[in-house]
Amino acid sequence: MSDEFDWEIPHSAQPRQEQVSFDLERALDAVLGLRATIPEDAFTAGILGTERTGNGVLIGASGLVLTIGYLIAEAESVWLTANDGSVLAGHALGYDFESGFGLVQALGRFSTAPLEIGSSAALEVGDFVVVAGEGGRRHSLNARLTAKREFAGYWEYVLDEALFTAPPHPNWGGCGLIDRDGRLVGIGSLLVRQAGDSDEDTLDGNMIVPIDLLKPILDDMQTLGRTKRPPKPWLGAYVTEVDEALVVAGLAPEGPAEQAELEVGDQVLAVNRQPVNSLAELFRSVWAVGEAGVAVPLTVMRDGEPHEVRVLTATRDEFLKTPQLH
Repeated sequence: MSDEFDWEIPHSAQPRQEQVSFDLERALDAVLGLRATIPEDAFTAGILGTERTGNGVLIGASGLVLTIGYLIAEAESVWLTANDGSVLAGHALGYDFESGFGLVQALGRFSTAPLEIGSSAALEVGDFVVVAGEGGRRHSLNARLTAKREFAGYWEYVLDEALFTAPPHPNWGGCGLIDRDGRLVGIGSLLVRQAGDSDEDTLDGNMIVPIDLLKPILDDMQTLGRTKRPPKPWLGAYVTEVDEALVVAGLAPEGPAEQAELEVGDQVLAVNRQPVNSLAELFRSVWAVGEAGVAVPLTVMRDGEPHEVRVLTATRDEFLKTPQLH
């Protein structure tokens, strides 16, 4: 992973041992580099690419690594690199679409110790945190928690309370959010332009998935590769907010929305005849209709006229390649 080390966080922004009460080097050593290779015919290849790099955090002495799921979706190979240069192959255990977390099992053991899991609920806006990437201090950043609020993503994703930090970490995918006690309290997901208290705040920062979402699902993810929750209905429509309107910006190839003849440019007005005014409201309204496979009635505005579109939903898993243990 040579070229990942050709950059570094400015020295003045890097964490220093005298700023924290825990063993900083030991904590940062638990953050690993992650590289995944995805088949060219994979469902996510066109959107996320076939070569994905980021970070993962060692959370178990047996080699269990927590990352952000999009890095390992449909991966045919995963490689993990520790700060001492040791490299191990990994197996993608699972991707929880609801939280966004992904789990990887290293096929061997690193000499570094795992990072203890903390409590994201205990964090308060304004708290000092470290956003840690692979490579130790050079790739880690002093930051502040700038917000705890709802987040909705166009890929049919909602967090009731995401974490936001600033300044932004440049290699955010799968990085570890470490609290002042040296515990893992979140996993990096996105670079965002609204890291403040509201969507109107243009503060650049990172959106972090809170670690408390992992605790109820960790055992199932390890043993089953998924949770026991019934899968939510999936439209396969990429919807964005444009001037307070919900507009279809793209469609998953051969996905439910495309097969229902939803069109790019359609403005979504209602779900099951109930008006929707935000992404979060749209997705929650779809999920409230029933489990995956349910038919969801949408009202859309197309060419100035309202249209009714009935989308027979599916689960994302139906469209993804299953990781193979080599």
